[in-house]
Amino acid sequence: MSEVLRACAVFFLYAVAAMFAENAVFSRALGVSRLVKLVDDSTVDTLVFGGLMCAVQLISAPLAKVANALIQPFEFRSAVRPLAFILCSAVAFAVVLGLVLLIFKSRAKDIVAVLPMATFNTAVLGMMLLTATQGFSWVQTMGFALGSGVGYTLAVVVVTESQRKLRSRAVPAAFKGLPITLIYISILTLAIYAFTGHRLAI
Repeated sequence: MSEVLRACAVFFLYAVAAMFAENAVFSRALGVSRLVKLVDDSTVDTLVFGGLMCAVQLISAPLAKVANALIQPFEFRSAVRPLAFILCSAVAFAVVLGLVLLIFKSRAKDIVAVLPMATFNTAVLGMMLLTATQGFSWVQTMGFALGSGVGYTLAVVVVTESQRKLRSRAVPAAFKGLPITLIYISILTLAIYAFTGHRLAI
């Protein structure tokens, strides 16, 4: 029983760390271009996107861990690793697509339209790279995968909610739109970076 509780604690610890301290957008700038497009696109439901991304990451993370272990003995593993991760994403895409068509028959068309964006982006690839190369256990990998998806969704929600204030007349014309959004993301990134307790190298 204590092993199960310890595994659950590790899972949630890594999930929370991935959501906040290691947020894909704010701490590593992964998926920023996709985030900016999502903020401007009112046709995409943020929660649907986030749910699909979480599902894709939960499926692709263990696949990436196995793929990374298989290519480890080879000298050219660094060159092959990105291709292996893209293949893992493609497998996750097929699995999630099948589940969506099976479970959400009435809304399948709208959900499937968002699935490629939620699958093939740098946030998903970055998560696979981190979990595969940091020596995470299986429980840590799954926790980090779930937390990364939820954290990315939170980042989209935070930036989307900020758009009302960023459209203020007080913002100079030269900074309106994409420039002020990127500045806002940069300030949030600095806040997250400071929150994790990094110190200046002297």
